[in-house]
Amino acid sequence: MLQPIVVGVDGSRESVAAVDWAARDALRRARPLRIVHAQEVVPQQDEPPVLPELRVPQYWARRVLCGALDRVSERYSQVYVSAEQIARPPIPALVAAAEEAELLVLGSQGFGGPGGRLAGSVAMAVVGQAGRPVVLVRAGYTAGDERLPAADGRPAECAPYRDVAVAVDLRHACASLLEFAFQEAERRHAILRVIHAWHQPTLQTFPAQAQRDAEWVLASSLEPWRDKYPEVTVRARAVEGRPTHHVLELADAASLLVIGRETHHPPVGGHLGRVAHAAIHHVQCPVAVVAHG
Repeated sequence: MLQPIVVGVDGSRESVAAVDWAARDALRRARPLRIVHAQEVVPQQDEPPVLPELRVPQYWARRVLCGALDRVSERYSQVYVSAEQIARPPIPALVAAAEEAELLVLGSQGFGGPGGRLAGSVAMAVVGQAGRPVVLVRAGYTAGDERLPAADGRPAECAPYRDVAVAVDLRHACASLLEFAFQEAERRHAILRVIHAWHQPTLQTFPAQAQRDAEWVLASSLEPWRDKYPEVTVRARAVEGRPTHHVLELADAASLLVIGRETHHPPVGGHLGRVAHAAIHHVQCPVAVVAHG
């Protein structure tokens, strides 16, 4: 049985963009799409009757789910789609849903945005705990934004995809991160841009040699993946200094930024580093967060 693409919705503009992106990704992967809305349900009692105001959350949940389901059915008719209300708090519900999915997609409000619950603290908590890749999508992000400007009057959907970008820290195991990035580039027939930021020790007196060493380590790490995905064109760079600026700059022209999340850090729920936080808050393209050891 094929694992679905799961998208969480809460009625915000961010979750609408997430639904559209998830539907397009379901088409790219030839996977079913599962739309979920998670909310803890107030227990109903026979006596006294449930107050009308207590029924509002259930009504809103049905409305959000139906709206998302109708949107996918109208815009992406080739996608097999289902919708489900989960009677649990959003964070554990979405983390559990991710374990049964190939990919989890959520809205992302970015820095200072007015997004809904799933686009704010809930999304950040889920990203920090989910074992499967999580993609965060900004409000207003469209299919046209994924592709290069169309030429010669061609429809936007016929234009090539923008690059896939991935940031790697070669001090840690990153096989799952690189495999995900190569697969995403292959699906899009897109260039994969890889960046590795290295730091020069204070007592290092041969910066040119340190740069060559970093480039060699990066090339060696990518070699097996180049062999496994020979059709993917790779542009790799090793840069000295803090990675955040380089990663944000790289993401400007990308259709997807792939970053890692270490799973062995305390506290329970994983660890998001500075680069991941900066990317989630500032990058305009979708950000895929991949857990790795």
